[in-house]
Amino acid sequence: QVQLVESGGGLVQAGGSLSLSCAASGRTYSNFAMGWFRQTPGKEREFVAAISRSGGSTNYADSVKGRFTISRDNAKVTVLLLMNSLKPEDTGVYYCAATAKGWSESLYRNGYDYWGQGTQVTVSS
Repeated sequence: QVQLVESGGGLVQAGGSLSLSCAASGRTYSNFAMGWFRQTPGKEREFVAAISRSGGSTNYADSVKGRFTISRDNAKVTVLLLMNSLKPEDTGVYYCAATAKGWSESLYRNGYDYWGQGTQVTVSS
């Protein structure tokens, strides 16, 4: 089992920045690729970003490329999502997730084994 706890959400004006953090505990963290997803009411949970086990590879949704940066610190057992130039459409509950499956699965919601409880991000216009 892996336990994931997100923090850092909040309210920010459009154009502003937020940094989300996900703390992991349980099984060996470095064995898992990590991802961030977001969800708004009435919509499916969508992929935002992912980072490989080593941190050497990353993937981003087209909607956040150039604005969001995912990183991980295997020593501190955390994964971060730095969000710049935020837009109202970035509003949602952001979830951290971990997967022991292959890197190719990291783009897909069903590719993840463990999920955090989520943290709310609200971007006002």
